[in-house]
Amino acid sequence: MDHHNTTNYKEKKNKSSSSSPNTNAFNVFIFCTAIFFFSTNSTSAQTTTTTTPSSSYASTDKLLINCGATGDDKDPDGLEWTTDIGSKFAPSTSSSLKSPASTQDPSVPEIPFMTARVFRSEFTYTFPVSSGRKFVRLYFYPASYSGLNASDSLFSVTAGPYTLLNNFSASQTSQALNFAFIVKEFSIPVTDDNERLNITFTPSPTSKSSYAFVNGIQVVSMPDIYSNDGTSAFIMGESSPFSIDNSTALENVFRLNVGGNYISPTKDAGLLRSWSDDSPYIFGAGFGVTDTISPNATIDYPPGMPDYVAPKDVYATARTMGPDLHINQNYNLTWIFSIDPGFYYLVRLHFCEIQATMTKINQRVFQIFINNQTAEDAADVVGWAGKNRVPVYKDYVVFVPQGNGAQQDMWLALHPNTASKSNYYDAILNGVEIFKVNITNGSLAGPNPIPLPKQETIDPASARSSGKSNNQTGAIAGGVIGGVAAISCLACLILFLVGRRRRRQGDGKGKGKESSAGDGPSGWLPLSQYSNSHSGGSAKTSATGKSYASSVPASNLCRHFSFAEIKAATKNFNEGLIIGVGGFGKVYAGEIDGGTTKVAIKRGNPLSDQGVNEFQTEIEMLSKLRHRHLVSLIGYCEDNSEMILVYDHMAHGTLREHLYKTQNPSLSWKQRLEICIGSARGLHYLHTGAKHTIIHRDVKTTNILLDEKWVAKVSDFGLSKTGPALDHTHVSTVVKGSFGYLDPEYFRRQQLTEKSDVYSFGVVLFEVLCARPALNPSLAKEQVCLSEWAIHCCKKGIIDQIVDPFLKGKIAPECLKKFTETAEKCLDDIGANRPSMGDVLWNLEFALQLQESAEENGLVKVEDLSMTDGQPNYKKDPNDLKSGDTSSSVNTTSMSIGGQSVASEDSDGLTPSAVFSQIMNPKGR
Repeated sequence: MDHHNTTNYKEKKNKSSSSSPNTNAFNVFIFCTAIFFFSTNSTSAQTTTTTTPSSSYASTDKLLINCGATGDDKDPDGLEWTTDIGSKFAPSTSSSLKSPASTQDPSVPEIPFMTARVFRSEFTYTFPVSSGRKFVRLYFYPASYSGLNASDSLFSVTAGPYTLLNNFSASQTSQALNFAFIVKEFSIPVTDDNERLNITFTPSPTSKSSYAFVNGIQVVSMPDIYSNDGTSAFIMGESSPFSIDNSTALENVFRLNVGGNYISPTKDAGLLRSWSDDSPYIFGAGFGVTDTISPNATIDYPPGMPDYVAPKDVYATARTMGPDLHINQNYNLTWIFSIDPGFYYLVRLHFCEIQATMTKINQRVFQIFINNQTAEDAADVVGWAGKNRVPVYKDYVVFVPQGNGAQQDMWLALHPNTASKSNYYDAILNGVEIFKVNITNGSLAGPNPIPLPKQETIDPASARSSGKSNNQTGAIAGGVIGGVAAISCLACLILFLVGRRRRRQGDGKGKGKESSAGDGPSGWLPLSQYSNSHSGGSAKTSATGKSYASSVPASNLCRHFSFAEIKAATKNFNEGLIIGVGGFGKVYAGEIDGGTTKVAIKRGNPLSDQGVNEFQTEIEMLSKLRHRHLVSLIGYCEDNSEMILVYDHMAHGTLREHLYKTQNPSLSWKQRLEICIGSARGLHYLHTGAKHTIIHRDVKTTNILLDEKWVAKVSDFGLSKTGPALDHTHVSTVVKGSFGYLDPEYFRRQQLTEKSDVYSFGVVLFEVLCARPALNPSLAKEQVCLSEWAIHCCKKGIIDQIVDPFLKGKIAPECLKKFTETAEKCLDDIGANRPSMGDVLWNLEFALQLQESAEENGLVKVEDLSMTDGQPNYKKDPNDLKSGDTSSSVNTTSMSIGGQSVASEDSDGLTPSAVFSQIMNPKGR
């Protein structure tokens, strides 16, 4: 069976939107490869062009069945689901059981996953539908139902003459892929004379304990947009025509919005498809550049191409290779997809030239390789479409023969066609769809994926007490020392196991040509901090002196800089370039690549408490996570026993630098709301959008950075940790974080969940509202801790008295109420009662709408400092503020918890304690 079409694997359980991408069994491998070049390349505004009228598809059949539910209800996207109890679709439900799920993973939506229909014998749903193609989507959440063991669920599913799943185990699949739930999507032709579609669930006959179940079923009419007459699609490597007609069944295994964000089913022009972020599938260091159409420009569908082929949001974003032609000639923009062998696959690529400068033929010409076969030798999107901003798609058919193992890799690679002498040596892609085609017996079913071997989690303290050295612990964990976070161990093991099988590189003629920078070993091994050796090779350097990926094993995570390059970038660590000092060391402003790129360079202090573990975790986390609201790591340097990290330069520094104790202009309330919303989006992506739930563990205003456009980006992942597995509710770990932001439940029980980040973010929200530190010991006892004081003021109805005086009269009352209610819920003592980051995000966006509405109606004063004729409104002297505004300067004092002196710079001068030294560093690494 094929398991990739999971529209949302690690989705939230709230009513807000989500952005969980499609992932697969080897995503950890892909995630742990690094950024080579990642930025946003926006085009200038253009004159609005004539837009083709919308022709969104109206489904004649639209059946959404919430199996086992007691009544009808709506899902987080607002879609109405109907119960199957007493349903006309099931002639008799007496032969089945309806049951609620025994547990609910925090990432699983209520609808349609919290109830199921369970079958101990063959059971058929009969759906009266019109003739034509239907999207059939099956929803599975592998929990215990009616006391049955989830691992005993083993069954097959047929739809008419087609076998969709065979001996399918939702439990094994979810364990192998680490997905909370599974969604399978099929395109099935209905040619029954009675116009009905039978979907049959059959428990496996191999075991008496086997049973089948399903949580939800969708049957949605669709236009026949994937069929062809045999002349528009050819088999790769054979040039033979391949026909997809009204007898062909398809399974969608990947659907990606390349260069853009997740697109929910309700944004899909009537077909209820999900389009996922493509970044988890990008191979190696070549992330290229994301591009977005100008806000004033439009997408014009050509005659004969309806807009439901792909929504405009797909064509409005793209991924290109970047502006440097020298770099582009030396790497491929490559995606890797794990698929089932033994099937033909339809690969549909979506293109649209959205850059204003791309208007002529032969400006951007590139090659397309699929599975090391040449699909296009001279792809020219403007040449295909006739002009820019006009979508076009191309179909290719690939046969994947049987081989070793249950899964094989399909490679998609783009490379500039230098022989064309085009204006730009570049390539572009907007969207990807990959469909499995049924074999001659009508089957689409592949094998269940094989779970990876479980790794033993070793607690460093336990290892020390048992006499194990760090080296021994490292040997057990696959080469990583005992203190490395669990995700590091998992990534190392996977890369070691699959590294040998990912060596296929072509010569660029008929094969995907990988970058010359990737010629060295590519499996992850510890950084040289562990080996103190560069025996694996050295950095590749171009004639211009730019460094590319080193063949040191660690360089597969991100770009490796030589120490000489770092010294040149910082003018030999000129003290005048220091822009910050944190627990990890000093941060310098620098320039790389001949002064064309501004960066922030963080140099580790060998005397710091934060060392190689945080250094390695930061590289791993930021290399595998790609999001507009997460800071981008460019590379690292480990030469001469140094630990140096290189990031995108954030022009406006940290959020805290614009709240208090600053001469920076005060931020308007709308600016603060937008920054909070951006930060929430970043954290929401960490919790639900990545392959594994990522818990940041150090959310605070100094770890929220602002770029030149005031876009908020969450930073500093040195303390981050992967969240609990499917069958666990928390991660037991040593307490780390920053005092004042620390989740009290996590502090007491040492049990970490994503709700710990929610608590910290609640403190950030009040810090933004009140413009005061999280801890300020110079105040009265009850006001020292911002979280406690703010909750007290909320309950007393006096929150307006501690709001930043600069904001007085500028916040709409309804907006303030929604904002404070959200922040207060985040600070609930019990983690389970706190909202998810998705809920927080939704509420903040609603608060912004309330504020904008009030401003438009003239109900509050509009204050946009960015438009104030160069006369910024600076804060008053902190000593002149009321006692409720706690941004005043403080004296060094100490606090005591459990008899231990604890402190942090977040507490404005408290004396650090050795016991809590890892908790108390506020400025980040």
